[in-house]
Amino acid sequence: MYLFLSWEIFLEILILWVAFYMVYLLIKGTAAEQVLKGLIIIAFVIILTKSLNLVIINWLLTRLLAISVLAFLIIFQPELRRGLARIGRMGVFTGEIEALKEVAKAATILAKKKTGALIAMEREVGLRRYVESGVSVDSKVTSELINTIFATASPLHDGGIIVSEQRVEAAACLFPLTQNPNIPKTMGTRHRAALGLSEETDAVVITVSEETGGISISVGGKMTHDIDHKSLEKMLEKIYMPRIKGEKMPLILRKLLAKRKG
Repeated sequence: MYLFLSWEIFLEILILWVAFYMVYLLIKGTAAEQVLKGLIIIAFVIILTKSLNLVIINWLLTRLLAISVLAFLIIFQPELRRGLARIGRMGVFTGEIEALKEVAKAATILAKKKTGALIAMEREVGLRRYVESGVSVDSKVTSELINTIFATASPLHDGGIIVSEQRVEAAACLFPLTQNPNIPKTMGTRHRAALGLSEETDAVVITVSEETGGISISVGGKMTHDIDHKSLEKMLEKIYMPRIKGEKMPLILRKLLAKRKG
């Protein structure tokens, strides 16, 4: 009987852990993440005030928490809806390599036409705050879509696009400019934005120069210039698809493993 209860408790803890982790993934990288942290702090303070028998403060905080949770669900309803859609795509490896090839193909076509482009590819660190600075797209990654977005006549060609989990999340996004004093003063705004985003996050940022048609890739605050199509594909695959025991793992599994190792 005791063993059965122990397994029952273990199962409940496991289910709750998975549920809380899924909620965290829903709002990771968004403004809602900070709000949720605030709610958790309020909940801990409520427990503390109850144990210290601070009746009035506990009563006020309890009412505040109830109102805050309701406001959280209303205010951040769009983020939660997008997050649920992402969960629906989790665990199904629908072709990360294909998405990477589409991005590389688009960059190559844009380079041949000398059409400027800025493509940020999300990794472990969420880019939601930068997504919110642009125009929502939420469409499957294709070379045709990326080329259309960066066409000179397109109203979305200024700024960058963000690719996350094989989808173009948003276009015309604003990225932070690098503050590195050692970069050449001749470097354009597009390349400065690519470096800036790669310094603040672990995103991989591809830049196509409209002056030279050269392709650059920025990772970890470092930029590699003059990359050809095949090299770009190999670099992206090496970054996004590391081999573990001879098999390629989907991004969501790598995120889970990374969390456990951390």
